[in-house]
Amino acid sequence: MSSNRLFLLFTLVVCASSAQEFFTGQAARLIIGQKSFTAQFPGSDAEILGAAGGIAFAGNKLFVADASRIGAFPANNRVVIFDNLSSFVLPPDQQLPQGPRCPACVGKGTVVLGQPNFEVPTEDLIAATRIAADSMREATAVASDGVRVAVADTNFNRVLIWRSIPTSNGQPADIVLGQDSFDKLRPLTTNQRSLRGPQGVWIQDGKLFVADTMNHRVLIWNTFPTQNDQAADIVLGQANFDVAPVTDLTQSIVEPRQDNLLNPVSVTSDGQRLYVADLGHNRVLIWNTIPTRNQQPADIVIGQPDFTSAFANNSSALCEATGTDEETNEPIYPRRCDRTLDFPRFALSDGKRLFIADGGNDRVLIYNQIPTENAPKADAALGQRSLDLNLTSDSAFPGFVSAADVIRTPTSLATDGLNLYVADPYNRRVLVFTPGTKLIADTGVRNTASREIFAVGNFSIGGEAVKDEEIVVEIGEVEYKYKFVENDSLTNAINQLVTLINTRDGGNPDVFATPVIRPEEGLFVILLTARVAGADGNNVTYTVSVTPINDTTAARVQVNAGSGTLSGGQDAAQIAAGTIVSIFGENLTDRTASVPLESGEWPRGIQGTEVFFDGISVPLQSISPTEIVAHVPVEVVDASSSSVYVRSVRQDGSVVVSTPIGVPLIAQNPGIFAEPGSDPRPGIVTHFSSFATATISLDGTPEAGEVATVNINGREYKYTVVEGDDNFKIRDTLIELINAGSGDPEVFAFPSGWFTRLRLRARKEGPDGNGVPISVSTGSEDTGLILTAFNSELCCANVAGARVTEENPALPGETIVVLATGLGPILPEEANSQVFSGIGYRGPEFNEPAEFVSSIAGGRTANVLFAGLKPGLIGLYEVHLELNTDLDTNPATQLTIAQSFQVSNIVTFPVRNPRRDAENQ
Repeated sequence: MSSNRLFLLFTLVVCASSAQEFFTGQAARLIIGQKSFTAQFPGSDAEILGAAGGIAFAGNKLFVADASRIGAFPANNRVVIFDNLSSFVLPPDQQLPQGPRCPACVGKGTVVLGQPNFEVPTEDLIAATRIAADSMREATAVASDGVRVAVADTNFNRVLIWRSIPTSNGQPADIVLGQDSFDKLRPLTTNQRSLRGPQGVWIQDGKLFVADTMNHRVLIWNTFPTQNDQAADIVLGQANFDVAPVTDLTQSIVEPRQDNLLNPVSVTSDGQRLYVADLGHNRVLIWNTIPTRNQQPADIVIGQPDFTSAFANNSSALCEATGTDEETNEPIYPRRCDRTLDFPRFALSDGKRLFIADGGNDRVLIYNQIPTENAPKADAALGQRSLDLNLTSDSAFPGFVSAADVIRTPTSLATDGLNLYVADPYNRRVLVFTPGTKLIADTGVRNTASREIFAVGNFSIGGEAVKDEEIVVEIGEVEYKYKFVENDSLTNAINQLVTLINTRDGGNPDVFATPVIRPEEGLFVILLTARVAGADGNNVTYTVSVTPINDTTAARVQVNAGSGTLSGGQDAAQIAAGTIVSIFGENLTDRTASVPLESGEWPRGIQGTEVFFDGISVPLQSISPTEIVAHVPVEVVDASSSSVYVRSVRQDGSVVVSTPIGVPLIAQNPGIFAEPGSDPRPGIVTHFSSFATATISLDGTPEAGEVATVNINGREYKYTVVEGDDNFKIRDTLIELINAGSGDPEVFAFPSGWFTRLRLRARKEGPDGNGVPISVSTGSEDTGLILTAFNSELCCANVAGARVTEENPALPGETIVVLATGLGPILPEEANSQVFSGIGYRGPEFNEPAEFVSSIAGGRTANVLFAGLKPGLIGLYEVHLELNTDLDTNPATQLTIAQSFQVSNIVTFPVRNPRRDAENQ
């Protein structure tokens, strides 16, 4: 494509998108160099990039300098050229070709420079030493005007030039600047021809510009060089060409001025102005016209209040105070804001807007108009969720490292007139950001069932349970104590503390407690979940300590509080692959339509409206202007973030595409379906069985000779343990004994879906089966096998599948059923292999989430008897919960489920305890 035709194409696109903008926190639409938005594979081939630090666009080609100077690895010591860019960086209104795992992961290099082919030898990854016209050592910048190519070959202190765009791998350069010849390096010096660690190049209107970084200057060739070692014509940042750099800045501080530079790392132009990223002075300088004399002073400074300041994130001079220190009465300033910079590494203008790669703040700042005054405010930031945050460098947000909306130390920028390309070397990729229409809310992709995220915290208990040692937990201003008794256990301590926190005085006003107990892993944890959704829950504090038996004895029980403050409360949930999600926004589409939730297959698009995760068109259940219900593709299980956008063909034929947003992905994050309204909402809870039921749990480590006994209304079923038996064997044998022949006259036995639990079901339907007494024993208190009957009698026959209502409430000890989504992958593998995006689960009925599910109902542990994907349905899990027998009557009993440290939304359901109600009359 000719340059004129290409210019016309992008002019038309820009004109058609004139109302489009970049928005703070938006995600990249496409990615070049990796196989997903969170992959960081350190390879080197035609599709995989290393620590790519420099990029350029010209002539429908993208040029990538695959190395950087910031310590990112690997330095592939090459430049990759991607031809015919518009063939894979499609306009946002065009559908991406479907089929690959990540249709949004695009690009395959066509030509490589600096290496003979795309696979870089190991020795070149460490430190290339061959000095030649076809070699490079940390080439960190590249530029082209569509005719010529220039590369800053940083560690060889030179700039390489190709007179025409290279067409073959390893093609040698035609001209070298900064050195006498291609095959040797001269001693370092400072003059009109020398270079020292150059990190920036630019070609504009027949001129060449070089950021001669370690000489603290920018060089300009007024006519494009035509011979080796050609002398520059103009120097900026120094009085003349012979000023030698200060080699040890700790011994001689370079005070900032309007006409000097300290480690400039990029130089660019829009044809009228010149832009220099003055790294060492934490600023970007603008010359309103191309300089024509040595040391010509800049006209505008960005990132500092004036030309004589150089502080990184100079917030006290540039930002508004956020408050006043109570002790000193001095104003408090944020760490950064919309005016500050910290080690800026690139500045680029498309003639209308200015983009700055603010490396130290892990963001790209966008100015919708070219600044005309010092210290302007940026209008938006890419890579961060607000203009005063840097979550990428915050250890409290470990997932915010490689994501669709994250940039770690951006080092270079390019634009094709519409898309902004960002070099993200630590994540080994180039991100493609596209302006658009903001249709999806900032946190608008949420678990359909669990629409709020609650702040959480945790503390663990370990060591050895010792009589009279006391655990003291303080949550907010409320204190809870548990003192160990003789032959006590950590499990009991956890459960007792959970009950105290959830029930004493109506329950703690700030949190719910959930036990996470896995003795085989030595895990004894209490998870604390804020009662209030969102960021307000992050203010809840908690501590835990142990009081030893006396002052002279160290405590043998060990406790550890997670952070001391709940955290993570926000408005949107993290999402698991395979979750049913709601996408909230405004003007998402101009239609309203749906397919039945129980359909065996959902369409990938409804009436012209589609949703894309990583470019995958995903199955949809319903669309409306403010909410779209979709199934997160199971393919994204390998990632921790996804880029999500909506494409809608309107009734007038126009196509509207939303600005992408980044959606955090985690292994599981459960949500319980409930009625519409504000949380906590009435849950969609049903009665499990038309027959009375009871549960027996088999735990511990059985030993040969132990006798497991189940007593059903006086009828004993016994099994003597033999060497090699495990709890599954014992359970299954007891089931066989109970069901042998014509079976027990009153009950039928069957296994539970979770753990080694034995379930009993009355043979008589309805209330006639209630009340059958049961008990268990092992013959001795010192056995390794532990049998526990959760119920003393069969209980609570109802109508299977009937809704739990105030007229037909749940009873203590009853088994109830809730529907959930977001529970993640399932086991066994043969079941998980039958899970497909948008298609009803068709695997075996018995399956279970890979991550164990726990539950709290009415402040007490509810036994999870089964959890698994429901056959025939899409993304829906059925969870069977046996309620504690000690629950009180409550029309709004609160219920949650949890997996690991992820807790669902809170739902309510009615419980009635007839026995206790009668006692209280």
